[in-house]
Amino acid sequence: MAPQDRLLRRTNDLVVGRPRAVVITFLLVTVLFVPGLATVSTEAGTEQFTQESPAQIALERVNEDFGPTFASSGGSTQLIHRGRNVLAKPELLRMLEALERLDSRDELRVSSTSSAAGTVAITLDPSATTLDAQIRTLESASPGEIDRAIRTAADQPGFRNQLSDDFNRQSATASATIAVVQHRIPGGVDEAAGMGGESPLVSIQRQSQRVVQTVGGDIVVFGSGLVADEFSSVIFDSLFIVVPAAVVLIFVFLLYAYRNPVDLGLGLLSLVMTLVWTMGFLGLAGIPFTQLLIAVPPLLLAVGIDFGLHAINRYREERATGAAIRPAMALANRQLLVAFFIVTTTTVIGFSANTVSDLGPIREFGIVAAFGILFTFLIFGIFLPAAKVAVDELVDSLGLTMPFQRPLGREETLLGSVLPLGVEIARRAPTAFVVLVLLGSLGAGYYGTGVDTTFSQDDFLPPEETPAYLEALPEPFRPGEYTVTERTNFLEENFETAQGDTVVIYVQGPMRQDDALESIQRAGQNPPDTFVATDRTADFESIIGVVRSHADQSASFARLVDRSDVDDDGVPDDNLEAIYDALLSSSARDRALQFITEDLRSARVVYTTEADAEQGAVVGDARTVADRYRFEATATGGVVVFQDVADAILASAVQSLLIALTLTAVFLLAIYRALVGRASLGLVNLAPILVTITLLAGSMRFFGLPFNALTATILSISLGLGIDYSAHFVHRFADEYEARVESVSVADGTPPANPVFPALTATVTGTGGALTGSMVTTVSGIGVLVLAITPILGQFGVLTALSIFYSYLTAMVVTPSVVVVWARYIG
Repeated sequence: MAPQDRLLRRTNDLVVGRPRAVVITFLLVTVLFVPGLATVSTEAGTEQFTQESPAQIALERVNEDFGPTFASSGGSTQLIHRGRNVLAKPELLRMLEALERLDSRDELRVSSTSSAAGTVAITLDPSATTLDAQIRTLESASPGEIDRAIRTAADQPGFRNQLSDDFNRQSATASATIAVVQHRIPGGVDEAAGMGGESPLVSIQRQSQRVVQTVGGDIVVFGSGLVADEFSSVIFDSLFIVVPAAVVLIFVFLLYAYRNPVDLGLGLLSLVMTLVWTMGFLGLAGIPFTQLLIAVPPLLLAVGIDFGLHAINRYREERATGAAIRPAMALANRQLLVAFFIVTTTTVIGFSANTVSDLGPIREFGIVAAFGILFTFLIFGIFLPAAKVAVDELVDSLGLTMPFQRPLGREETLLGSVLPLGVEIARRAPTAFVVLVLLGSLGAGYYGTGVDTTFSQDDFLPPEETPAYLEALPEPFRPGEYTVTERTNFLEENFETAQGDTVVIYVQGPMRQDDALESIQRAGQNPPDTFVATDRTADFESIIGVVRSHADQSASFARLVDRSDVDDDGVPDDNLEAIYDALLSSSARDRALQFITEDLRSARVVYTTEADAEQGAVVGDARTVADRYRFEATATGGVVVFQDVADAILASAVQSLLIALTLTAVFLLAIYRALVGRASLGLVNLAPILVTITLLAGSMRFFGLPFNALTATILSISLGLGIDYSAHFVHRFADEYEARVESVSVADGTPPANPVFPALTATVTGTGGALTGSMVTTVSGIGVLVLAITPILGQFGVLTALSIFYSYLTAMVVTPSVVVVWARYIG
């Protein structure tokens, strides 16, 4: 007896021979996983994706090298003030009053404030350097004096940047302004391209909002702490909406599929145990719960429902022939354990393929999902059959009759009359149909190569307006109030400084070398189209600007610069070390250290990009400009980091799919060779899934659904989940086919003619019923992800539901023709 047969027999003997011991053991293991539920932590936002990006690493180096000003040692809060005219005297006083109340609260750790109102007050009275003095100055000023001060202050770029784009200098009016409050926070605030995670600003900005509300008017608080807070809230609110909706839909469909309260209870108990094991493992392993992991429970429910329906339905088939409880379960489970093993292994391969990703959250998703599927196999392949035997024997011992035991998909039912459609096609024109499907798949796959790849903070944020159907939900399911998206959009639409992006070139090399500054100047000449330019020179900030600015203020420094400018182009190319020494010992020191390090080994150059430029084009151009530098130069900044992640997402999707396909194909060939001596059946098993993947890729492009941080996993997931349907079908066909091939006529000893179609018919009417119930239930259960608050989860729900539907359709309609072609030319 082969090793796998011995293991199968021992497992089956344990399930059927000692069902109560098996049930008690599994319940005890479940109790051991429960403590892990209490230790599950959360991690939200985009920052988790950017941590390992090369551009993010370079950005962190920039923050370290230019920390005194470029990376604040504290954190900041923005106050967004809106109104008919925020520059009117009462509104200016309202803003200063809000800032004064914040400053008076020690727990808010205010270190400084900056506002247009403060600038106006200082313009009126240069000695008004405190908030109290600024309030008194404005209170004593007339509206005409204030208007004149606004026109004078308008010459200052900093003042103009704090006002909305509709600022009118002549009438001294604007509809919005931004004030900035700096906080002293021990340990500082991490500077990352993304938002999210634990932030010390969360509590400060929550309190700040409550304080600001006391002054009245339309002033709201905005900052990274509130963004992080909403990221976390969205996870819990989404789960609180999605999970109950999934449970209700799953319960309704399972009630119909099982049509028996006892079997329904066993199926639901098994699903709950699967989730407890998986979430307990998450806590015990110290893996944080992220937005991506929200998709894991629905995926496990999908596989668990499928396994449960197959286990119960196959057992009912044997009971319908008159077999006793234990013999019926022994025969059913012998077949199903093999099918479950095939499905589990291929699904684990599909999920585990995501561990090759360069993105940590996608790797963790692959690990958790793979363990979850393994737990599903153990619970539904061992616990559920044992529990079913124990319960049925208990019912028998009490002299009761178990109601509604007819299997799904029998020929006399409506479903049974529809399921053989694929078999009928296979009878009439299998080869032509397979060729047609192949051509269609190639076309869909080619069309799908145009799918977009994106990564942005907007993917994780709730919509600006909560959909009406979510607002209509009763408490406690109604989601909370979300403000970040609305405020982010407002800033982008109304403030010029919020519209464009900047890219940072991090230069490493001997900046005292004579041509160092010339290299920076030359790199910005004839810039790419995505860079903002004046007279064919890129708009950028660098140490060159600091040199020129200080030369305008210091005559002696100007003479030094002039002597060092050999080619008279305004950029020093000699005596650079002397220039730096003079600069760093002057009042311009702090400003200079924003762009060059004290050891003169690194420099920072900031370029402004066009507001309407595509992210990919900006990053490509930034790297082109970086290549122009004589020294080592790295393009970084938020837009570069996000593009790095987008590139990693696409690479992850392709790599995961190729690895999963290769390993799955090898496994299927080996397992069918070991089980039935027909390795080629592995290719039959794989064919419907390849069709599913191409259809899914084409659908993504057709419906405008991009690869993003979550949907990047969909192709390998489709492979893993899709194998579920075709594996059940092909394995059941192999059993039915072998049984008919081995049978002989008693009269003349010859095998019956063409056993393929009887085997296919038995497969679709037996396994097809369970597959249909599983498909309807899981599509509904996973489809409820469209109710999730964040767009990224809705997209994932749609794609996963499509994946399951396509997998079912190809298994039931395409597989019969593939089987006939296989039998005709290979089998």
